[in-house]
Amino acid sequence: MRPFELTAPTTVEAVLASPGTFLAGGTTLVDLMKLNVLAPQQVQDINELPLRGIDTGDGLRIGALERMSDVAEHPGVYPAVSRALLQSASQQLRNMASIGGNLMQRTRCTYFRDVATPCNRREPGSGCPAISGANRMHAVLGTSDSCAAAHASDLAVALVALDAEVRLLSAAGSRTVKLADFYRLPGDSPEVEHDLRPGELIGEVVVPRLDWASRSTYVKVRDRQSYEFALCSAAVALDVQDERIADARVAVGGVATVPWRLPAVEEALRGAPATPESFEAAASVAADGARPLSGNAFKISLLKRTVVRALLELTEGSRL
Repeated sequence: MRPFELTAPTTVEAVLASPGTFLAGGTTLVDLMKLNVLAPQQVQDINELPLRGIDTGDGLRIGALERMSDVAEHPGVYPAVSRALLQSASQQLRNMASIGGNLMQRTRCTYFRDVATPCNRREPGSGCPAISGANRMHAVLGTSDSCAAAHASDLAVALVALDAEVRLLSAAGSRTVKLADFYRLPGDSPEVEHDLRPGELIGEVVVPRLDWASRSTYVKVRDRQSYEFALCSAAVALDVQDERIADARVAVGGVATVPWRLPAVEEALRGAPATPESFEAAASVAADGARPLSGNAFKISLLKRTVVRALLELTEGSRL
């Protein structure tokens, strides 16, 4: 880890008035600083800022500095959000990590985290060894010839499924961005991962009211049950009326370079009976456009099965 200057401003205005890297829980930043992947000269501890609060009165509003464990256990939080958080990390990490930090976490690609190897995200133009190298954990959707790193956040998948927005603060004011639009596909510029502009800070997450999102879930498939990143995950919410699906929300993770919404699957579900056969038919288009690499073609079938599993989890054993 290289030397850096640490400050601890107590107001949002003070933070936004001076440059620096933001530190909340530090569960990603400190790791990457130890590996010399990141070497900020100035770090601002923002834990004293008034960016807290969980409001479930009309939809869901979450302050960016709320801890993952507190949000997961809060009454009224949509099940998909709570379950995504509970499966995101160990209890110790959930007690430290912030909501804003979780949404901003960097990829777990081993090439990105190893400064002895090239990486277009870390050093633009240096290359992407994962394209022809060890790529079992990498993405099959939203990739480019420059990058195939999978997005790491479980929470972001659930929030994208539920049409969440982020409110971004700056010295010039604030703006609101759909979380699905906040993340950037790698294209030819994989180093640009999101729409956070210089001098901006995530202030809060807003999920619109969706009464039927009480029937939602998050399914995560991973190599081990304990703390591990997803091979594939699915966040699903269903509005079932008279044994037919009136509406649906579906997003997946672990298989794409950004949290990946599946509008074609949602459209296939609308109006269909809530049966395993309908779920299988809808999931058949889940991997459309996939570009598997040498070691991760299994994710195409895994993606379809994970979507079906999440849909079954919501409907089996319940009265529709």
